[in-house]
Amino acid sequence: METVYKTKGTCSTQIKLDMDGDIIKSVSFTGGCNGNLQGVSRLVEGMKAQDAISKLEGIKCGFKQTSCPDQLAKALRQAVNA
Repeated sequence: METVYKTKGTCSTQIKLDMDGDIIKSVSFTGGCNGNLQGVSRLVEGMKAQDAISKLEGIKCGFKQTSCPDQLAKALRQAVNA
């Protein structure tokens, strides 16, 4: 199931998720730090959503209250609770 999440408070503007139940098939970000976000995306592929959420949730970027990985955790939480 593919879903799109609009990010808040980050340089990236959206996250596209492809899920197979609670398993992350693929992740792609629009905007943000391209190399870092490709790395994060590849690292979570094949993981259970809850495992990725527990690793990424609460990460901050500089003085911001969130980050792209934190936004990915929010997107995953929304996707598995939908």
